[in-house]
Amino acid sequence: MLSQTLFSSVAATEEGGLAIGNIIFTAIVFIVLMALIKHYAWKPLSDVMTKRADKISNDISSAEKSRKDAEELAKKREVALSKSRDDASDIISNAKDSAQKQSEQIVSEARNDAQSVKASAQKDIEQERKDALANTKDDVANLSVEIASKIIQKELKSDDQKALIDSYIEGLGKQNAR
Repeated sequence: MLSQTLFSSVAATEEGGLAIGNIIFTAIVFIVLMALIKHYAWKPLSDVMTKRADKISNDISSAEKSRKDAEELAKKREVALSKSRDDASDIISNAKDSAQKQSEQIVSEARNDAQSVKASAQKDIEQERKDALANTKDDVANLSVEIASKIIQKELKSDDQKALIDSYIEGLGKQNAR
């Protein structure tokens, strides 16, 4: 029957009429072909396209999430870096202050030690001076007693007076030499 339809449509087209059988056959073949394409090609192609669209959408979402995470991480690192810089600055400032205080303390202790040594030296000098004066007074007293005893023992003549003065001076020289 199909062959008759084909032949009749071919004959009709040769006669110059409209080939309705041809149109129907073509329409049926087209519909069958579309059903086959829909079932075997369009549906898998559509599934592939849907999967691809979903994958692209997921990749875009993942990239956007990664970008946001990277921005947050960059902000956190910037904050941490800023905090580290502030901490380092504080540490340096504290170290400078501590060094300044320690320097001032060392200088103050050195001044106090110098003043203590100076006061001790002045005290020792004063004691030495007092001892020297006391020794000198004792020497003068002893010499005076000796001179007085010599004067009492003999009457002084001018030569004797000169000899007495010379011996007194010589005695002072010997006492100072000790």
